[in-house]
Amino acid sequence: MILGTGGTIAGTAASADEAVGYQAAQLGVERLVAAVPPLAGLALECEQVAQLNSKDMTHAVWQRLAQRCAHHLARDDVAGVVVTHGTDTLEETAYFLHRVLAPAKPLVLTAAMRPATSMQADGPQNLLDAVTVARHGAALGWRGVMAVLAATVHAAVDVRKVHGWRLDAFDSGDAGPVGAVVAGALQRLRDVPTCAPVGLGAIARDVGQWPRVEVVASHAGASGRVVDALVADGVDGLVVAATGFGDVHAEVLAALERARARGVAVAIATRCAYGPVIDAATRAVDARTPWQMRIDLLLERLRAG
Repeated sequence: MILGTGGTIAGTAASADEAVGYQAAQLGVERLVAAVPPLAGLALECEQVAQLNSKDMTHAVWQRLAQRCAHHLARDDVAGVVVTHGTDTLEETAYFLHRVLAPAKPLVLTAAMRPATSMQADGPQNLLDAVTVARHGAALGWRGVMAVLAATVHAAVDVRKVHGWRLDAFDSGDAGPVGAVVAGALQRLRDVPTCAPVGLGAIARDVGQWPRVEVVASHAGASGRVVDALVADGVDGLVVAATGFGDVHAEVLAALERARARGVAVAIATRCAYGPVIDAATRAVDARTPWQMRIDLLLERLRAG
């Protein structure tokens, strides 16, 4: 099953040499599949779940996408699901689906750094590789949410976008990828991490009633005024993108204590691309990115009430 949500992979430009000035989410998922000759004749179905630039991803689309993924993954005749997506928030959608569904079949996100009209269009090969992982990944023990880009297979808990325009724009941090697609064959490096899913019930309520969780940054010259303003505006949770392995500016830290006293949930992640947060007292290690931690805090608040 191939579910479309838009993104650069479905984008078009006025000329084939244009890689920046294009419009995302212009082509339907069926046209994307039709542009990949090796997919012809395979038992594939397509469904358009959304059509947007992923920088504009919403909770409503996340909710709908999770529901449709769960529906198709539950079908006996479906070996796996592929989601075409934009690159900007792919890592967030992948982690959200991982935490909500934790599927027993492959659920594979793919995207492109160049529009479909580009001479360097990477979407067709990425889509072909993603379908290969969705069809055959279970045989290697790959179950759960993955992302396939530039012939590399990333786990949802590790994938992150690390470059703004390069074709090979995604990375798996310190953990490294789970595998690769080499000339149509799958190369397994390690297992796909699993988790206990929170389930669709946790996200079933109207998205207008979902808790509000924001990300703020700690930096040189930081003050607590942003935190105070968000608390006054009714925020439910705050994630701090901290420096180093979890350090927070004293002014921000004081504001966070005020926020906690008002019932606001607070969590700390690192803004560094590599290396986890390390708790100074317990030496506990937390490798989640600020965006992943925001999703976890959001889901915690949803489950709580």
